[in-house]
Amino acid sequence: MAFDKGEDFAFDKNPGQPCRNLSGHRCSIHEKLTQEGLKGCVAYDCLGAGNRVIQDVFGGQTWRTEPRLMRVMMEAFHGMCEVHKRIDLLRAAGTLPLKPQDEQIRCNFLDRLEDDHWSVPDLHDFEVGLALEIDIFMHGVQREFPTFLPESP
Repeated sequence: MAFDKGEDFAFDKNPGQPCRNLSGHRCSIHEKLTQEGLKGCVAYDCLGAGNRVIQDVFGGQTWRTEPRLMRVMMEAFHGMCEVHKRIDLLRAAGTLPLKPQDEQIRCNFLDRLEDDHWSVPDLHDFEVGLALEIDIFMHGVQREFPTFLPESP
């Protein structure tokens, strides 16, 4: 994750660069992020993508112990964040009174995202394949329920 110094972040951080406040796999200043000018970190939620990348895609390996994995793990993390954003949207859409065929489509997408064993190539292909299909579906949901989302995914 990259961020620029500003209202939400006290310093610049390039993509793939570990945060300077990271100690092992934990934030060393987590209890005082807001006071340290990092309210953007407080608001950020990867929705479980980081853990899934380490555990499912890389079988428990991490760039901390295998530095050569850093670039590919960061790319996988970005892709998995996109997967998890779609999971979150599809779960939220489950609270709507969808037509039976739309509910079936929603469930099928959700099953594919939650049950698939993701690989690095799958995550690279996700945004130009399945993510686009889900976004088109969610656009239709939003047309039917205009107040469901403030903007398209």
